[in-house]
Amino acid sequence: MPQTVRFAVYETPELAVRAAADLFTALAPGTIALAGGSTPRELYGLLASDDYRDRTDWDEMEVFFGDERAVPPNHPDSNYGLARRCLLDLVGVDPDNVRRMEADDVDLEAAANRYAQALPARLDLVLLGIGSDGHTASLFPGDGACDEIERRCVPATAPNDTSRLTVTFPVLNAARHVIFLALGSAKHDVLTRIRGGEQLPAGRVSPTAGDVTWIVDRAAYGAD
Repeated sequence: MPQTVRFAVYETPELAVRAAADLFTALAPGTIALAGGSTPRELYGLLASDDYRDRTDWDEMEVFFGDERAVPPNHPDSNYGLARRCLLDLVGVDPDNVRRMEADDVDLEAAANRYAQALPARLDLVLLGIGSDGHTASLFPGDGACDEIERRCVPATAPNDTSRLTVTFPVLNAARHVIFLALGSAKHDVLTRIRGGEQLPAGRVSPTAGDVTWIVDRAAYGAD
């Protein structure tokens, strides 16, 4: 079991995102894995704002990614592209310190192996979201990537058959700190299932020597 798993519940999405930014800046810098999707976009915008930009030594940060779609880096669906546009370019992270997943490579196995070699032995901080099906990163229920116990980065397939790369549970469960950010009533059912012990992929993120903080708004968590 992880050292600590806690749910921090906030009454509004805005308060939850601000709490995530506070925790991110308290734990950074170091080796960081970022997430994609609409919820992290709000967090990235806040971290790049005047209120937060100077709270982190961005020069001391090495940036990785939890997963990536098989699209070029300038594609609207690219997690790397999102992070660059909404955060990394705005706060001046050295491009040499950003480790992109090359999921647009036609040889995804080779790209996965390269990324596994680039990953540190242990990430300091991992930012994750959660899908309504319980997936996190690109670890989808029923996909073979969820069964990987040795390789650190593998190809994955989303339910809509899109190809991706993802880090695996050996990477996530070696992290020092994991932050989940979940907002909105659409996440209520899946959070209830995870809190009830159902072994969906997001619920299997359980660092043996690290901490997991779920930052959620009231709509996602539900009534006490």
